[in-house]
Amino acid sequence: MATDRSLLIVRPDGLGYDPMAACTHLSRVDPAMAELIARVGEFTMRPAPTHSLFRVLVRSIVYQQLSGRAAETILGRVVRLFAPKRFPTPLDLLEISPERLRAAGLSTAKTAALKDLAARALDGTVPALSRVRLMEDEEIVERLTAVRGIGRWTVEMLLIFKLGRPDVLPVGDLGVRKGFALTLGKRKLPEPAAMSRRAERWRPYRSVASWYLWRALEL
Repeated sequence: MATDRSLLIVRPDGLGYDPMAACTHLSRVDPAMAELIARVGEFTMRPAPTHSLFRVLVRSIVYQQLSGRAAETILGRVVRLFAPKRFPTPLDLLEISPERLRAAGLSTAKTAALKDLAARALDGTVPALSRVRLMEDEEIVERLTAVRGIGRWTVEMLLIFKLGRPDVLPVGDLGVRKGFALTLGKRKLPEPAAMSRRAERWRPYRSVASWYLWRALEL
C-alpha cells in the first residue's frame, strides 16, 4: 500500500488526489468499474476534518463493536471524567485509574487499549497528525497497529476517510468484498489475493475503487 508522495498534497476538500482524474482512470482500465461508476454517479466522499490523531484513535477504540448511539454515550461519559477539559490528553488517560474508566462504561479490554494508546502517544509511537500526513501508508499502518486494540482495518479506514489517501484497498472489509463480488458477477465472496490481483489495474486510486464497491451494495 505504498503511496506516491506526489499524491500526498492535500486539497481544500481534504483529499490527497483529484477524484475526477481517479474516476477517469478507473473507467479506462476496468470496464466493470466503468459500469459501476456510471451507475453510482459522482464520487462524493470527503474526509472528515480532524486536528488530532490521538482523538480519532480514542474514538475508534470506544466505538468498536458498539452501535453508534451506545458508543457516543460511553465516549461522552469518558470525556466528562476530565471536565472542564474538552477532551483528555494522553497523560490524562494514562494517569486515571482503570476503575473510573470502566465505571464510565468501557470494557476491560477497551480500558487497556486506551491506556496503551496513551502510553504510545507519549513515547512517540503514535505521531502527531502533522507528522502522519508526511508518512507512507504502510509506515502509518505499522505504527498504529502496534497499539493494543488497533488493527489494520481501523488504520485503513483512517487513511481513506480521515487522511484522504488515494490508494488503499481494505481487502478484509466485508462491504468491499461483497461489492467486489456484485461488480464482477461472482457467486462467492472473493479471497483477498484475488481482489489484490484485480485491483492492480486500479492503482493509484484503489481508495476510490473501494468507495464505489461500497456503493455497489446500495444499488
